[in-house]
Amino acid sequence: MRLEHRDLDDVIHHLIHSDYPDQLRLKRLKQRKLRLKDNIDQIQSRLIPDIDA
Repeated sequence: MRLEHRDLDDVIHHLIHSDYPDQLRLKRLKQRKLRLKDNIDQIQSRLIPDIDA
């Protein structure tokens, strides 16, 4: 998932800097990247136990 997140970042970067960026595609890619980030964070929180202070 991290690799896909990083790849999406590269694609988004290239799209932003293209001559005529497709705004709809850009929006969808950003949403997908955000969902991936949320999933990664959720899995990490399950793997790392909470430490009571």
